[in-house]
Amino acid sequence: MVVHAYYDEDPRVRREAEALVGAGREVDVFALRRADDAAEGTLDGVTVRRLGVQRHQGAGIAVYLREYLSFLARAAWALTAAHRRRHYGVVQVHSLPDFLVFAALPLRLAGVPVILDLHEAMPEFFRSRFPGASNPLAHGLLRLQERLSIAVSSTTITVNEVMAERLRSLGVRPDKVHVVSNSASLTRFDPAGHPARPFAADGVVRLVYAGALTPTYELDVALEALGRIARDRPDVAFALDVYGRGDAEPALRQQAERLGLAERVAFHGRIPIEDVPGAVARADIGLAPTRHDRFTDVSLSTKLFEYAAMGKPVVATHLPLVAATFPAGTAWTYPAGDAGALAAAILAILDRPAELAAGVEATLAIVRAASWEQQAARYVALVDRVRRRTGAG
Repeated sequence: MVVHAYYDEDPRVRREAEALVGAGREVDVFALRRADDAAEGTLDGVTVRRLGVQRHQGAGIAVYLREYLSFLARAAWALTAAHRRRHYGVVQVHSLPDFLVFAALPLRLAGVPVILDLHEAMPEFFRSRFPGASNPLAHGLLRLQERLSIAVSSTTITVNEVMAERLRSLGVRPDKVHVVSNSASLTRFDPAGHPARPFAADGVVRLVYAGALTPTYELDVALEALGRIARDRPDVAFALDVYGRGDAEPALRQQAERLGLAERVAFHGRIPIEDVPGAVARADIGLAPTRHDRFTDVSLSTKLFEYAAMGKPVVATHLPLVAATFPAGTAWTYPAGDAGALAAAILAILDRPAELAAGVEATLAIVRAASWEQQAARYVALVDRVRRRTGAG
């Protein structure tokens, strides 16, 4: 596998790599390397080869491009050299960026099948992340690199049916597109492995957010909502624990101060994936606030599944895939950008306890049906089919 990320921090890549290892396959991952990381190591049976490139989250588009190209070149060299010793049967490349698939081109030309795993719609991601640089020419170039990247791959997988339909609408052959959904691992997100917390057991309603602190996620709206609750419902004691990092953090800290929430909102930084279930277990409500744009029209945050798997009520933005996946009576939703509606959703959980247990159970049923354990066997079978189809490995 090749991924422009720190391997230990990417849940999807880890789930897939560990599923293959669990099925008896050997997996090498080529990933980013932090300054204090070892060049090579093993994590849960997966060999991780870390290349000398670091992430510059929140940087400008020119920095992103240099970082992407540097990693592409290093990954191509390292992968080709390792193939001489390891004789890989399949290469799977994870986006973003889509064009990272060209790191596997030498192996593709040698007959090794290449799977491109599109985590995001890259043209829409960049239009959302860099609106100032968005123009028809830039968008057209991003669409072109997407098409070329898919053309290089033997098989393309993506995260949901809406993304798959988008690819088919671009002219990708239907038999080349497969869906491996993002969902929670019930083995990792298992409430039985953590002390049970009755709702607001200590008299404080504890909210949790575990994810990136970037403009895609409207934590500013969540803070505004909590400010309204503090002002209008002084009888409600609450606290918010934020686990994650990103370029929006300084502004969010300032906003919390301005709203008088500094004592109620704790920014803990990013924590290991292994610690996220425990952090959620200590909370009462999980927050999944997301801005609505063309990018999030085709995405669904895994946070919803993780919170629900731990038996917590979920408050999320009413986005197309959220509404399609979690119908009325399951997760509590609010219109994007509406702090008043977000505050009302939180208060509905507090003020209508009779609906709480039913909503949590209904959401959990959806999560169980779509769990990673259900997806993993299909994913491993797909990788094996791709390998056998070419006789590689």
